Amino acid sequence: MPNIGAPELLLLLLAALIVFGPRKLPELGKSLGQGLREFRRSTSAVTDEVRRGLDSGPEVVAPVPVLPPEGAAHRPRA
Repeated sequence: MPNIGAPELLLLLLAALIVFGPRKLPELGKSLGQGLREFRRSTSAVTDEVRRGLDSGPEVVAPVPVLPPEGAAHRPRA
């Protein structure tokens, strides 16, 4: 994967300035920053939840008793 250096970054900034204009560019940067912040917050929450689940170990669940079908106790055996 190629690295993005200063010349490439300036070229991208110039292209964004031409496409979106000087008035829309700050709004675009702000919404991009908020989106990245929310994405990082969500991924860290999921990571924390998985770590807590792994640290707590498996849960032991009590077995469910199996009951005989209704009327089975009243039937005479052959």
